[in-house]
This record gives sequence, structure tokens and C-alpha cells, in this order.
Amino acid sequence: MKVAMIGTGYVGLVSGVCFSDFGHDVICVDTSADKIAQLQAGIVPIYEPGLDTLMQRNAEAGRLRFTTDLRAAVDGAEAVFIAVGTPTRRGDGHADLSYVMAAAAEIAHALTGPAVIVTKSTVPVGTNRKVAEVIRATRPDAEFDVASNPEFLREGAAIDDFMRPDRVVIGLETDRARQVMSDLYRPLFLRDFPIVFTDLESAEMIKYAANGFLAVKISFINEIAALCERVGADVKAVAKGMGLDGRIGNKFLHAGPGYGGSCFPKDTQALARIGQEYGVPQRITETVITVNAEVKRRMIDKACDLCGGSFNGKTVAVLGVTFKPNTDDMREAPSLTIVPAMIGAGARVHVVDPQGRREGEHLLPGVTWFADAYAAVEGADLVMLLTEWNEFRALDLPRLAATMRLARMADFRNIYERSAVLGAGFEAYDAVGR
Repeated sequence: MKVAMIGTGYVGLVSGVCFSDFGHDVICVDTSADKIAQLQAGIVPIYEPGLDTLMQRNAEAGRLRFTTDLRAAVDGAEAVFIAVGTPTRRGDGHADLSYVMAAAAEIAHALTGPAVIVTKSTVPVGTNRKVAEVIRATRPDAEFDVASNPEFLREGAAIDDFMRPDRVVIGLETDRARQVMSDLYRPLFLRDFPIVFTDLESAEMIKYAANGFLAVKISFINEIAALCERVGADVKAVAKGMGLDGRIGNKFLHAGPGYGGSCFPKDTQALARIGQEYGVPQRITETVITVNAEVKRRMIDKACDLCGGSFNGKTVAVLGVTFKPNTDDMREAPSLTIVPAMIGAGARVHVVDPQGRREGEHLLPGVTWFADAYAAVEGADLVMLLTEWNEFRALDLPRLAATMRLARMADFRNIYERSAVLGAGFEAYDAVGR
């Protein structure tokens, strides 16, 4: 099947590469000539484990191409995916659909035969019908169907999520759309992965509801962590005891400095806005947004306490600034709140992150970058663990302590045990909920 993927951001690129690995003929389109030139040269502009190898294999097989020519990509395509950005709109928290609608209009001009227009971007309820309206108004003669196919890709594990998904959600209204989408996902049908066919509105809602609920779990355990600190409980033990209940599950019950990334912050804001727009306030989601902001501020206070009540003149070594490990994504990362606050209070901040420097250099002005943790902590007054990269999980703690001016640790991912840290020569240790 010929597939056009409009947008080569995280979702579009991963999806396009994986569809080509299913055996489809995929053309990925982007307006950025520089990005397309990189992709044509085999350079992946994002960090996602395994994506470079998969992209190279399918490009060499002739199943995967990259272009800025949308018209040529859409010509003859049976499925045309819209995978452009839907950032939070300034002022009202709603998803900005301008890129989606612009793509829909361009697709309408380029259609040469029957096609299913599939929205892969995360969009508010009702967007797919608006896409259909735009195409119909632009090209009344066009023969097309629309479908909603929200993505559920975890950064750092996106290829596995695509190839072995918990479920694939497809919203549609016609038999032709169902046939095209079934053919597109045939390899998953053959391996009995769950494919949920539903209506357009339910498919759009599933994405927001799922991310909203996961954000609730994260914020809930972070509030419990704050209470654990007051009553003397250990949030890791609490989370383990909770997670063994099959009705709850153990995922997303890890206390830390708050959620970030490209999905949860944007999608919770959009879900809250949708509720307000329809007169059905999403009170839990609105509270989750507030709690997440408060968690980040609480981390700043905890770090300040470890620095004797003031950051002024202190050196803080921050290990990890991406919002999670195995990605270079800095969007809404806790570090973007915590690090500037420390600098503003007079701290000198040293940073090390295996993949975060490319984005971090312009997002975190005023920090000094280091190649490894041991160089970053030399002469520091505090070492702060913000992202749980594997290379930070087994540090030589005595070596760290010996090179610091004041050996203190803020373990905001609960990687180490207090006894091990203090036994290695650290004079102070604080974690989250312990």
C-alpha cells in the first residue's frame, strides 16, 4: 500500500518508518528542507533507540522515502496520515489545530484518487469532522474518507510500542476506511494484537482520557510522597503495596519531580479546556495540572534546604535534564523549572545528560555542560539526580563524595538508598517520599 506521512516529527517519523517495515511504500513529507535533507542522508534528527537502523534498512529496500513535495507524496496514496504538531495554544490552553487544518487543505489540493485521510496527531474531539469539512470545501469533487488513529508511543520505547502495541485505536465511519486501515495494520491483525474500531469521537477521546489518567497516577503518587515524608513512610514501599493490586497496577507509580514531555502537559491542558468548552469541567485533570506544578516547586525547596537554605554562591551538579531517559526530548521537563530557579537564586549549575545537550544548550542558558558525572560534581555543593539514565544508576558514590566541596545528594528519582549514600561519605541525602 502507498502511504503518505505528513510531518516528520517524533510521531510521524516513527510511524512512517514502522509502516515501511510492515512492507508498505511510505513517503514522509515535511516543510523543512533541512530536515528532509538530513533524513535523505540517513541522519535521524531525534534520539530514539533503534530508529536509525530501522530507517536505514527500509530506505535501502526502497520502501521509505523523504520529500518536501506533498503533492507528489499524496498522488496515488491510499492512506494519507496527518502527523503534524498540535502545541498548546497560548492564552487558552487549547490545542493549536492550525497545522492540522493547513495540512488538510494541502492534501485536498493534492488528491488524485480515493484515499483515507488519517489523523495521527493528538487532536480535540470533533477535529476529524473539521478535517473532512476543510477537504470537502477545498475539493468538492474529492473522493475520500476520514479516520482517527491516535498514537500511543512512549519515547525511548516507541518502536516496540508500534510493533507490539497494547492496542491500536481506529475511529472511522465507512467500510472503505475500515478495509484500508485493516490492510495497513495487517501484520498486527495476524499476530492478534488488539485493534479497537470505534467512532471518530470516541477514538479522539480515548487518547486524552488515557493520558489524563496516567497523569493522575503520577500526580497522586507524588502527593502521597509528600505525605510519606511527613509521617515517616517510604513511598517506594507504599507504591509497591498499591501496585500489587491488580485493579491499580504498578506502572506510573514512581514518585519524582513531576511529569513532563510532549504529551502529558499538553494533553491534560487540552482535556481540561475541552471540558470547559462543553460545560463539563474536568476537575480531577485540572487539579492534576496544579499538583504537577507544585511538585516541581517542592523539589526546588528540597534542594535549597540541602544547600543550607540558600543557592547563592553554591555549585549544583544536575545529572539528567531530559524529561525521561532514552530520549533527547526536553519539552516540559522538570529541569526547565528547577534549573532556572536555582540559577536565578545565585547557583552555579553544572549539567550532564547523555542526549540532552543539543536541545538543552538553548533551553538552559547559563549552565555549564560536562561530559560525565564525575567531572560535573567536582567541587560541587550538591549533586541532583533529575533523570534516571542507566549510567547514573551505578555511580561510584565514594568517588563522587571525595571530589565534592560539600557531599550532599538530592536523589529526585529515588535511585539510591540513604544508607548506601551516607555510608559512601555523603553528609546529607534527600529523596522523594522517603
